[in-house]
Parts: sequence; C-alpha cells; structure tokens
Amino acid sequence: MLKLLSQYSKNRTAWFLLLLSAIVFESIALFFQHYQGLPPCTLCIYQRVAILCIAFASLIALFLPKNIIARVVGIFIWLYSAYCGFNLAFQQARLQFAPSFTDSCSINVQFPNWLPLNHWFPNVFNAYGSCADKLWSFLTIEMSQWMVIIFSCYMVLGILVLFANLCYPNKQFTVTVINKRDF
Repeated sequence: MLKLLSQYSKNRTAWFLLLLSAIVFESIALFFQHYQGLPPCTLCIYQRVAILCIAFASLIALFLPKNIIARVVGIFIWLYSAYCGFNLAFQQARLQFAPSFTDSCSINVQFPNWLPLNHWFPNVFNAYGSCADKLWSFLTIEMSQWMVIIFSCYMVLGILVLFANLCYPNKQFTVTVINKRDF
C-alpha cells in the first residue's frame, strides 16, 4: 500500500484531488454562510484558513510532483494545517458539547498585520457568530464534529503519504503482467 501511495503522490492527479477536496470544503463553508445564512464564528474562520493552507500545500506539490523536496514540503504544510484545523474543530466541539469556565472563543478574528484577511476579504473571513451555537447537523452529527472527522482524515492520509514518500522516495512501482506463454 505504501508503494502505491508513493507512486500516486508522484502524479499531479493525486495533488489535484487534494486541491479539489479543499476547494469543495471551502465552497460548502461559503454556501452555508451566504446562502443558508449560518454566521461563522472565529473558530470556523480559522478552520477555513487551515483548509486554505491544505489547498496551498497541494499547489506546491501539484507544480512539482516528481521533486521529493516539493512533495515533502507540501506534505508537511498539509499535515501541520490538518493538525491545526483538528485542534480548532476539537476546541469548537468541546465548546458546544462540554463547555467549561476556562474555555473561551474570541469575538473577532485576529490575523497578523502582514496578512489581514478579514480586511481584504471581509465577506469570507469576518466572524459574527458564536462558537458555542449548534446551527447545523447531518446524520445527528454537528458541523464541528464533521470538521473533526474531516481534519482527522486529512491527517491520517497525510501521514500515510509522508511515510510512503520516506520509504519509497524515488522507486517506481510497476505492475508486471504474466502471460500464459511464460510458463
């Protein structure tokens, strides 16, 4: 399985699929905000940024899929973003289902001065909802819990792809077809 994952990670198709998944999740978030009227909270906005970072990581490897350095850099950005997103989603789920007095959620998003996304794209990166509100569920699972699942899947897949690239960095995996004449 690791050989197969290593081979797939050397093709643009796999990185395009990762990019496509991130675009789909961003589109769903914007659909919920602008068409369903669900107000995003601060943790939701930070999770959007984590998904965008996964998209950025896929772009790095998409342009240079045969280069081991570009792939590993892309994988590390992917894993770090998925880890941060998982922590944010887990914190939001904890605020919704098991709040304590020490848990809190900021009212306004805080981006660095050199990257004020909430000022550049206020319709996408401004938070005006509460982190503790349960606004949407599907199959009895709340949105924050779905995000925990999504980021967990991103992390597991990213770890598997990283191990595959470390175990089989430049080897090509081929399938040999055996004819009846060979026997």
